[in-house]
Amino acid sequence: MALLKEALALPEEPGVYIMRDATDKIIYVGKSRHLRDRVSQYFRLGEKNAKTERMVRSVYRFECIHCDTEIEALTLENTLIKQHNPRYNIRLKDAKSYPFIKLTAGEYPRFIMSRKRESDGKYFGPYSGTGIVYSTIDFVNKALGLPSCKHRFPRDIGKVRPCIYHQIGQCRGVCTGKVSAEEYSGAIATACEVLRGNTSSVRRELEEKMLEYAENEQYELAAKCRDTVNALSKLSQRQKAVAAPDVDQDAIGFYADDVCSALSLLRIRKGMLIDKIDFTMGAEVIADAQALISLLYEHYKTSQDVPPRLLVGFDASEEDTALLSSLLSEMNEKGRRVNVSVPQKGDNKKLCVMAVENAHQAALKYRRDSEKGESATVRLAQLLSLEVVPDRIESYDISNLGDEHITAGMIVLEGGKFVKSDYRVFKITSTDGADDYGSLREALRRRFAHLSDADGAFAKTPDLILLDGGALQLSVALEVADEMGINIPFAGMVKDDYHKTRALVTREGEVNIAREREVYVFLYKIQEEVHRFTVSRMSAAKRKTIKHSSLEKIHGIGAVKAKKLLAAFGSLSALRSASVEQISAVKGISVADAESVVQYFKETNGR
Repeated sequence: MALLKEALALPEEPGVYIMRDATDKIIYVGKSRHLRDRVSQYFRLGEKNAKTERMVRSVYRFECIHCDTEIEALTLENTLIKQHNPRYNIRLKDAKSYPFIKLTAGEYPRFIMSRKRESDGKYFGPYSGTGIVYSTIDFVNKALGLPSCKHRFPRDIGKVRPCIYHQIGQCRGVCTGKVSAEEYSGAIATACEVLRGNTSSVRRELEEKMLEYAENEQYELAAKCRDTVNALSKLSQRQKAVAAPDVDQDAIGFYADDVCSALSLLRIRKGMLIDKIDFTMGAEVIADAQALISLLYEHYKTSQDVPPRLLVGFDASEEDTALLSSLLSEMNEKGRRVNVSVPQKGDNKKLCVMAVENAHQAALKYRRDSEKGESATVRLAQLLSLEVVPDRIESYDISNLGDEHITAGMIVLEGGKFVKSDYRVFKITSTDGADDYGSLREALRRRFAHLSDADGAFAKTPDLILLDGGALQLSVALEVADEMGINIPFAGMVKDDYHKTRALVTREGEVNIAREREVYVFLYKIQEEVHRFTVSRMSAAKRKTIKHSSLEKIHGIGAVKAKKLLAAFGSLSALRSASVEQISAVKGISVADAESVVQYFKETNGR
């Protein structure tokens, strides 16, 4: 009642409200155009959904931040959700989770996959996963004869042999010197139109060019146009026509049950359904209409791919859709108004129904995956005689290259799913050369030293720690735990001759998992992921050293000059074979610097 009285005393104006639990931790952030009405709803007697009721029971106090407009409140709400990561809020995946196709800058740009959208090139997307990004790039390159090799142009034109792709007609052969910059730019412009969804118009243009080339007896050029038209026809067959050919829009559907909820966004460009993105949310997340509007705003702000129309397949008020429309219209690169509506009938309603069904299927998959993880962790707890089913599991591995770049990797699972934002890497400094046991000892000591942190990934106590190794690794971990007074279950993952986990070893002895298929598959995924992560971080450290530190050993060459040299020559091997004249031609590199570089490589080659 006390909280209800406080809520009724709030003014009728826009703002953000922040719910806190008894430990003063922020558990929910929301916004409203009428603070008093919105906040008081939580504390009034009456019917609420289970998720909201659970959140309200945890509220110890709340506070409000008053804003001049609802747009200002929505922006502040998203900022606070990112900053505090509240338990009951929908959290948009990091921008890196949604890949883009990037067209690099320069005279001969390339299409590459990118996790970040910056101001150094053109971007297309986002896409639902890296698989569709790489397959799309591969298709565009082959269809239009664009290079997919690692050569750099114009530097390597006429200096390298054409690759197999040129010989089989899948690359126009920029390296031969027979492709002008204008021709290349034209192919890139065509590729951009295809990536924007303008496949039909590109096909028509190519068909007209094909006829023109044929009439002028330029049969080779006509054949190239024909092959490209055929490739674009195959792409069109892979896509599904769901609207008129000139329609660009997104259809959004939402599904929720007691276990989870999901939102599906269907991307329709030039009438073709080209991709979909699913947002799945756990059981605790409050996903009402206002929260979903906030999620969509944050998604489009991150992706910057705003179509002229959004079809919303959930019960949103006119005020909410008008707010989203206003915000998206401001950020639309083409300066056009973005129409946001909730269709009630016709073809657009059918698209929303399709989106809702996609959301339903995404939720079912989320539930199946969760149940698999839960089943495996329940059986794992039984095999290891754990007091509780492990929700948070940490796994550790050691990687090194000889006596250098000794690295310990830590990966995390919660609810049977990998939590990559909580992964950590430890650069080992205390061992004298390669020492897996000493490295593990240092990593665990450093990790356990942070268990008393107020927040962050290290503040969370794991329910189980899995070590990539057997009895000796386990004894080191138990020694560190006993020394630091840590009471956490440990198990070593013992490998067979094929480097797969065949058993677990604990204080009590070895536990065979050969006949435990679910547990075996679960542990195999953990073992592969921790190994992949650790090796990748070790390799990155090695590459950094090779590319920078070795050059910086040369007299007169610092980090800036080393970077210029690598940018100019592309690799150490190319720089090693360069002459003083070629090196000194690089801007910022003097003749004396060039002579030092040549002399350095002569000495290292001799050694």
